[in-house]
Amino acid sequence: MLADLLQFEFLRHTFFTGLLVGIIAPLLGAFLVVRRLSLLADALSHVTLAGIAFGLFMEKRFSYPVITPFYSGMLFSVIGALLIEKLRSIYKAYQEIGIPIILSSGVGLSVILISLANGFNTDLFNYLFGSVSAVSRSDFYSIIAITVIVLTLIVLFYKELLTLSFDEEHAIVTGIHAKRIHFIFIFLTALVIAASIRIVGVLLVSALMTLPVASAMRLASSFKQLIAYSVLFAETSVITGLISGYYLDIPPGGTIVMVAVFILLITIGYKRLLARRIKGVEQS
Repeated sequence: MLADLLQFEFLRHTFFTGLLVGIIAPLLGAFLVVRRLSLLADALSHVTLAGIAFGLFMEKRFSYPVITPFYSGMLFSVIGALLIEKLRSIYKAYQEIGIPIILSSGVGLSVILISLANGFNTDLFNYLFGSVSAVSRSDFYSIIAITVIVLTLIVLFYKELLTLSFDEEHAIVTGIHAKRIHFIFIFLTALVIAASIRIVGVLLVSALMTLPVASAMRLASSFKQLIAYSVLFAETSVITGLISGYYLDIPPGGTIVMVAVFILLITIGYKRLLARRIKGVEQS
């Protein structure tokens, strides 16, 4: 694959996109898991699917592409994030209810739009499960821009996001504008999901945001270590998945997720083995 990377532009775009996604997906995922908002990624991914189906429908409806499925998916993801934030303000006592509402709406809208767009086809299949040849030059530049935006805002608001993730009441008392920070966070989550769909697929993107974090939680002793291990495990999963997808001619999304699951099982087993050894030493 390394030789082909030098020869084919689309492979370079796919590979470097995978590396970028392997950074920003677990980075946001660490905050999602700590804040117990893992389902947020699922909700926005289903809204993104509706946007992709809308883009495919528009391509079918008009002879020229009004908006590509990638950008319509990104647009719907951001709109879904805004709606979730709006529902949080409406249901103040039950703020988490906005997530299943948007998830259900995304699924329903997806079914309708997929049907209008002639049902399942090769393009939709690639969006659902990822593809090693789906990243165009414009998509690649868009993902670079998303990566820069995500990393910049995380660096700027790291302390606020960290404080809000672990103790929201303390964050508000110390003067942090919780609503604004949460809006930034959910907006970034929407962008990361949109950026990841080309590689992992819209149905599996939440796994890349949570599984590496779940593995890292078994080893990390601080939040910064959690982020570092999460990125390491995600990059390992992405690179392995892309190489496997290229040589086996299969969608890389499934392989990426299964590698992430394998890493999770290894970390769980390692932690248990370590605990048994420590217990054995104490008993002796």
